[in-house]
Amino acid sequence: MKVLIVEDEELAVKKLQKTLSAVDDTIEVAGVTDSIQETVNWLQSNPAPDLVLMDIELADGQSFEIFKLTEVKSPVIFTTSYDEFALKAFKVNSVDYLLKPVQQDELQAALEKYHKLKGNNKSELSLDSLVKELQQKLQPREFRKRFLVKHAQKLVSIEVEDIAYFYSDGRLNFFKTSDNRKFVVDYTMDELEDMLNPDDYFRISRSFYVSVNSIDKIEDYFGNRLILQLKPAVDKEALVSREKVSDFKKWMGK
Repeated sequence: MKVLIVEDEELAVKKLQKTLSAVDDTIEVAGVTDSIQETVNWLQSNPAPDLVLMDIELADGQSFEIFKLTEVKSPVIFTTSYDEFALKAFKVNSVDYLLKPVQQDELQAALEKYHKLKGNNKSELSLDSLVKELQQKLQPREFRKRFLVKHAQKLVSIEVEDIAYFYSDGRLNFFKTSDNRKFVVDYTMDELEDMLNPDDYFRISRSFYVSVNSIDKIEDYFGNRLILQLKPAVDKEALVSREKVSDFKKWMGK
């Protein structure tokens, strides 16, 4: 079994080599590369290895770029310092990953998974969907900074940080600013979910998004719900739905 190691830290390379040998002393390290371009050159000028151990963060960028520059015919096990929550896509796409520093038992389990895939004639894996999903997860997410709204026959730009809450009356969606100005917003509540930073805004129900600074008082309400007093005041009940109560409390406690 021949393995290519893609890693730009010398100590990490030595540890991987030692761990591979401890797991299976018949494994041969076919090559070691430490950058995107060097890896591309190696893959283009050498037979495809049985397996690639690849660090995500290389000195010259993220290793995802390798897949854009050349065809990777081998199964890949990524090594990374990112936490497990951010990397669920690996399991879904039948590609494994190892958190650094790589432990022997985890590497052994990953290699056993590789052998199982190979036994099922899946030694050549398509990584397109995996790479796209990981790039989306690992790149910083951009949130809306301002909204352009109509006011007195004019268009006005309102900074998101000045918005106290968003709400719906069933027909139209509105937001109120912290200085009690009210505007119609031309987005659905579902669309707003992708625009607002979840650290700053929480959807308490189908019809309300509130900012942490807009909450003046929290009280228990029947049906295991909560009712909020908002500032500025709103002319409808701001209820935290029963299924949202637990997450709302966690959000408020951040």
